[in-house]
Amino acid sequence: MEKNFIEVIINKKVYQLSGSESEEYLQKLARHIDKKTQELSVAAGYDKMTAEYQNLLLALNLADEYFKCKEELEHMDEEASERERQLYETRHEMIDAKIQAETLEKMVEEYKKQIHRLQKEIIQLEQGNLDE
Repeated sequence: MEKNFIEVIINKKVYQLSGSESEEYLQKLARHIDKKTQELSVAAGYDKMTAEYQNLLLALNLADEYFKCKEELEHMDEEASERERQLYETRHEMIDAKIQAETLEKMVEEYKKQIHRLQKEIIQLEQGNLDE
């Protein structure tokens, strides 16, 4: 895979980056780090911290962001699995209902045939009674 070399600006300093990802992706990462650095720089006492402590604070904030996103993704996966299970159950309920409806339709047809046969018998019996 081809390496990309680009210049990025983080915390008002220019850095040379290289990576196998696209230039757009590397710029996106740099912008994110720059944004986080700017957010942290407005905190009280940040300017009095050593560079090492500032970097540690940045790393902790990025790790916090990462783990919160990971937790949210896991929660979304659990919700998706639950919805999938519910969909599976609903489909089976629909299949059961369809089978039951088909069975009832067959019963209705059988009852209609029985009614028709019984009506014929009644007519025959009534005609037999009239002939007597």
